[in-house]
Amino acid sequence: MIVMIHADNKLINDIIYLCTMAEDLSIIKGDKQTQYESLIPQIKALIEGENDLVANLANIAAALKEQFGWFWVGFYWVKNDELVLGPFQGPVACTRIRKGRGVCGTSWAEAKTLIVPDVEKFPGHIACSSLSKSEIVIPIIHNNEVVGVLDVDASELDQFDTVDQHYLEKIVEMI
Repeated sequence: MIVMIHADNKLINDIIYLCTMAEDLSIIKGDKQTQYESLIPQIKALIEGENDLVANLANIAAALKEQFGWFWVGFYWVKNDELVLGPFQGPVACTRIRKGRGVCGTSWAEAKTLIVPDVEKFPGHIACSSLSKSEIVIPIIHNNEVVGVLDVDASELDQFDTVDQHYLEKIVEMI
């Protein structure tokens, strides 16, 4: 929107950037595919034109948690040979994860998405919360190197599948 402001008998053109507020996120019902297809353009709009990585990761985590109501949604970023907790939505979480440890560290080490229907059956699972029952972790790859992961936990068993993998990988590509 362009606003004409009159100051000292001069007209000043000022562009005001409007931000879509969280309450403007359109939460829709339906199958997973329908929900993702509605959410992805909204995420694009939230992060378009914003260069701050932390702000974008925070809005992506919030949008995913609001739409799907998962237990925990967040990012870990590779720093000094560890995954370090980044923006997230949910209860407090593990701060640092070593490469190859737990679902996040394994996804990082293998550079691939991991879907875990029952976290208790995953060898070396790190229990940040006993309420987490299933998990999906998507690596964030830049210049053929994993630089972080998107971690999503559900409080019910077997909540993630290839539909989630497909769309969450698309979302990660936007980062």
